[in-house]
Amino acid sequence: MRDQGDRYEREQHDVSAPSGLTPDVHAQGDPPAPASTRRRRRKRIGLALVTVTAAVAVVLAVTDPFKGAGPAKAGVIDNGYQTSLATVVRQDLSSQTDVDATLGNAGGYSVINQDQGTLTGLPAVGQTVSQGQVLYHVGGKPVVLLYGATPAYRGLSEGAYASDVTGTDVAELNSDLVALGYATTSEIPRGSDEFSWWTKNAVEKLQAHLGVTQNGTLALGQAVFLPGAARITAVTGTLGAPAPVGGPLLTASSSARQVTIALDATQQSEVTVGDKVTITLPNGQTTPGVVSSVGTVATTPPGGGTPTITVEVTPTDPAATGSLSQAPVQVSITTATAKNVMVVPVDAVLATAQSGYAVEVVGPDKVHSLVPVSLGLFDDAEGLVAVTGSGLSVGQQIVVPSL
Repeated sequence: MRDQGDRYEREQHDVSAPSGLTPDVHAQGDPPAPASTRRRRRKRIGLALVTVTAAVAVVLAVTDPFKGAGPAKAGVIDNGYQTSLATVVRQDLSSQTDVDATLGNAGGYSVINQDQGTLTGLPAVGQTVSQGQVLYHVGGKPVVLLYGATPAYRGLSEGAYASDVTGTDVAELNSDLVALGYATTSEIPRGSDEFSWWTKNAVEKLQAHLGVTQNGTLALGQAVFLPGAARITAVTGTLGAPAPVGGPLLTASSSARQVTIALDATQQSEVTVGDKVTITLPNGQTTPGVVSSVGTVATTPPGGGTPTITVEVTPTDPAATGSLSQAPVQVSITTATAKNVMVVPVDAVLATAQSGYAVEVVGPDKVHSLVPVSLGLFDDAEGLVAVTGSGLSVGQQIVVPSL
């Protein structure tokens, strides 16, 4: 930042834009380091502008350049700071919050067995089992994995009327049968929770695929419902031993990729479900994602520290995140967007003695003048800020430091 009083005592020589300087504001000076949070950014900007205020307060209080003081001619600032020129532009602007996060799989499951008999087949650790595939075998019969949040707790079969057998478990079964292609949405409407004739028909097709008796009844223990595909992390059962009815047999993690953030609780209002993010992976590559959940309960780390909430991010392209588990990543969250706004580099903004802000405009005749502005959205990543001011327009040249 620059001492405004010194500008009125400059040597009389031209400081027009260096040869080859384009109107791109990013070309002026060194790019600023991105801030980790908007809160820290405000603090940093505030401190920077306070130093400018201290430097120029006496001069501004006496001369008040916004009230008739004659403009200074272009020159080199006597306080030793080197400057260059940037151009006021109009563009879209985004505000971002950069945070540390952890990449891994979303959640874990404990597989509870409900069938009686001897364990005759178990999956391998590291194997991924998806919807409609066999999870393990009891007494030589397959137990199939189906998707759903409600665990199996009863056998399901057709009643005298479709409405005789209903529930969330039936709705899960219906959804799975359609997803697996054993029924259509015209046969089993989306969201149906009734065990209809079409449900029975589709169960028979599933049983045919599994190679078991086709009776249209899904017996308790013939299927396991989990929220999604399961990546086996541990096997507690033993081949040839009795299957533990009602007890855990396997543990698994979700195959869905997820980024988890322990966010400073004071920043909760800055992040909402649906916010777009950029994930920087351990290899330096980036991939997009979306905030899928924002915690509402703050917790304090063991031993004390800053309270945090849990924020979960779903990668847009899970395959791009690889297979690393518990890998450290960085997430840049887009928390706000301003469309078609007037933009200047943050470094161009000066604080005034009137507790306001201004930029130094260089006119076509190389005459310098201070133009009051109001600040809008900040873009930490690019070092830009949206401004408004009646004396400022797109295309004008403004002074920026070139340290």
